[in-house]
Amino acid sequence: MDPNITVVTLGVSDLDESIRFYRDGLGFPLRDRDPDSDIAFFTLDGTWLALYPWDLLAEDATVPSDATVPPAERGFSGVTIAHNVAEKSEVDAALEEAKAAGGEIVKPAQDVFWGGYSGYFADPDGHLWEVAFPQLTDE
Repeated sequence: MDPNITVVTLGVSDLDESIRFYRDGLGFPLRDRDPDSDIAFFTLDGTWLALYPWDLLAEDATVPSDATVPPAERGFSGVTIAHNVAEKSEVDAALEEAKAAGGEIVKPAQDVFWGGYSGYFADPDGHLWEVAFPQLTDE
């Protein structure tokens, strides 16, 4: 198997709200789509981000889902998405951008044990994004 990721699909509770968050709030480029479609794709550098209703994604993957449980109460899924930036100040800026778009800061930006600087935000469905400046050093 080739070591690349082509699409990350997030199960969402409100497709329109999630599209607004990623397109209008974070500025992700939405690919053309039929307004009645159950899926939305964003073209990112090197991969795509897909949004699909939580219950339909669970059905497609043949795993149990209880869409009546609010996202915050579903628990941590064990998955985070990382976005690396080139400057430490960009971490703070990206977290503020996510907050202004309706996201929630889960972990404020801070120096981290592995030598970088990072923080986390959650999108409207509780999907965790880490924004990191991976201050790499030559050893």
